[in-house]
Amino acid sequence: MNQTVKPDDLQPVDDYGPLYEAHKKVYPQSVSGTFRRIKWGLMGFCLGVYYFLPFIRWNRGLAAPDQAVLVDLPNQRFYFFFIELWPQEVYYFTGLLIIAAIGLFLMNAIGGRIWCGYLCPQTVWTDLFYAVERLIEGDRRERMKKDASSDPMKLERISEIVLKHSIWLLIAWWTGGAWVLYFNDAPTLVKELVTFQGPMLAYIWIAILTATTYTLAGFMREQVCVYMCPWPRIQAALTDEWALNVTYRYDRGETRTSVKKAAELRALGQPAGDCIDCRQCVAVCPTGIDIRDGAQMDCIQCGLCIDACDTVMTKIGRPPRLIAYDNDINIHRRQEGKPPVYKLVRARTVAYAAIIAVVGGAMVYKLATRSLLDVNVLHDRNPIAVKLSDGSVRNAYTMRVLNKHGFDRVIAIDIEGPANAIVHVVGADSVTPDRPMIVVGRDQTEELRLLVTAPAENNPDKSIPVKFFVTDIGLGVVASAADNFVSP
Repeated sequence: MNQTVKPDDLQPVDDYGPLYEAHKKVYPQSVSGTFRRIKWGLMGFCLGVYYFLPFIRWNRGLAAPDQAVLVDLPNQRFYFFFIELWPQEVYYFTGLLIIAAIGLFLMNAIGGRIWCGYLCPQTVWTDLFYAVERLIEGDRRERMKKDASSDPMKLERISEIVLKHSIWLLIAWWTGGAWVLYFNDAPTLVKELVTFQGPMLAYIWIAILTATTYTLAGFMREQVCVYMCPWPRIQAALTDEWALNVTYRYDRGETRTSVKKAAELRALGQPAGDCIDCRQCVAVCPTGIDIRDGAQMDCIQCGLCIDACDTVMTKIGRPPRLIAYDNDINIHRRQEGKPPVYKLVRARTVAYAAIIAVVGGAMVYKLATRSLLDVNVLHDRNPIAVKLSDGSVRNAYTMRVLNKHGFDRVIAIDIEGPANAIVHVVGADSVTPDRPMIVVGRDQTEELRLLVTAPAENNPDKSIPVKFFVTDIGLGVVASAADNFVSP
């Protein structure tokens, strides 16, 4: 049945509320305690490694780069102290990515979002920016009062804001500057950048990383963890009931009441919760959540609420760790009068550790046994074979010899396949024509053009396998590659 819609029945869209929640600025309060000290220590270590690692030197011999960690893109090399990786060894990076991913899974299985709370770059730099903000503008109450002031344009307030953002920009600038130092000799590049003689690409990347660090750590902060980062959503599917997470022990904290009321109840022999609803756990939280509401995606599990709660418990004479790394299983066990049980070693953690050990062991073995002399051979396709006037058959090949050592090497070239075949290196003279010898420079790839000629007698009229050997005359090291010798 048709109904007439009256104008008064139409509601404006605004009556349904906003489509998304407006951002509420978080003012984390400073706190001291075990987990805060751990975070300070890890922050100092991580930032120290990142900022100063490019300046560490490592002697690799004459004319070799002496930067301990260097991504040498022009020469297609990656240096890490005594390790030198070539493009052909990119599988090592695959192994590192596997170890990093499984390591993240292992951390999650043991202690929840350990990475997010202590080691994530967003957490580390945001923590540093917060420290600068507190140093200049004061702690939580002072910052809130200043932001709510009816006269925000006071000279003192303007000077604080300018100083804070100036230091933030300096930190962000050095963050971007440190990144580009991993791709060139650090002292040289610093000098070039300061004198405005550096490559334009370096300035571009410094500008990009300065802007992203300043924006993400200075303004977006917890929004990156809540809205941009996929890990909170992924880790929920990887955890189990035994994983330790920052947990409010409601079996001990409820029912909440004041200190005075709790003392009166206990004097009468009645139960009283330890939580006095002081909200200090909320005040110190960098994402502004209330841990007492249970597990939340916004919680990065940094442990600062544990320190804040322990401080309050100590003041009111109650046992610490009302908030602690725990799980719901143990809360229920305590409610039933049973002792808590912690299972750090279980099928999940053992499997993750085993994968890390196997992949890491394979990488170490491969690295320890890898050859520093390598050879690749590619058969010419046009023409694939040539029959000479005397009936002999010639095939042409392109050989690439890789000398990964730190000194020049004299290599001899031999083949195994066609009977009485002769090898000739185009454009190179050798004192032994029947066995060409070539000098390959240190840390270089030498490309050679080989002509292999086999006499007509004693050789079949079909394709046969041929194997090429390159032998280091001085060390006796041999590398080989296989192909085919084709008849017309």
